[in-house]
Amino acid sequence: MNSRTLALIAVSIATVIYGVNYTIAKEVMPIYVKPFGFILIRVVGATSIFWILGLFVKAQKIEKSDYKKILLASFFGVGLNMLSFFKGLSLTTPISASVMMVTSPIMVLIFSSILIRKAIGKQRILGVVIGLVGTVLLIAYGSSSNTSATNSNWGNFLVFVNAASYGLYLVISKNLIEKYHPIVLVKWLYLFGLIFTVPFGYRELAEVHWQEMPTTIYWNIGFVVVFTSCLTYLFNLYGLSKLKPTTVSVFIYLQPVIATIYALIVGSDSLSLIKIGATLLIFTGVYLVTKQVQDSAK
Repeated sequence: MNSRTLALIAVSIATVIYGVNYTIAKEVMPIYVKPFGFILIRVVGATSIFWILGLFVKAQKIEKSDYKKILLASFFGVGLNMLSFFKGLSLTTPISASVMMVTSPIMVLIFSSILIRKAIGKQRILGVVIGLVGTVLLIAYGSSSNTSATNSNWGNFLVFVNAASYGLYLVISKNLIEKYHPIVLVKWLYLFGLIFTVPFGYRELAEVHWQEMPTTIYWNIGFVVVFTSCLTYLFNLYGLSKLKPTTVSVFIYLQPVIATIYALIVGSDSLSLIKIGATLLIFTGVYLVTKQVQDSAK
């Protein structure tokens, strides 16, 4: 089996993990662990794992001028990103949340245009408009009759904030990713992220009744910490080392598909015409945005 095939398998596994994570994390929140408390568990776990992995990586000194950039990247890539995602997911449904996450490439384009003056062509502008129309539809009218969705509109908006925050993180961290070893960078991102999440999560974490928690919920929490927070990152890194970025980026389209199939199988969500219509608009917008990037790279 060649390295390209292994890379495709690794990225595929990461995509499946991301897809099922929506439902697995949703089963924990907010009944057993409230969202901010869950994020604190996730960040503490991931920080510990990556700092241990850092012991096996060649030491690399962080330049003083880069600490501010890492702090900012951590705020948007770990703090605001994760807090808004888990809070939003606790209020909405897995399918809506997974669809909203696909708007990340659109937000990357918008922030790239604002921060680094990257030109936007007509096709990209059309893609942004179509994608944002779908996003607004899903936020405003994508409410669900599912009992686990206590406030779908607000939840969908928070997941969109998460996607926008992650898009901004990608733009901010671009130079850092090229400059430092991935493990070295991510262990600092999570450490600073821990500082941001502790004030929000410590009270909710203190409220958790661990003795009353079913064994399956412990497994769900472990899945989110080990697989979603750490393993997917390492698998995607391996994929990026062997595949073109455009090839890896295509897998983002599969996340809502996997999330939808899994959610429907376990009965944690349902489909509606609004969800389907908004999804098609968002997918069309992202396709127009990313297609031009791929064409121009040829």
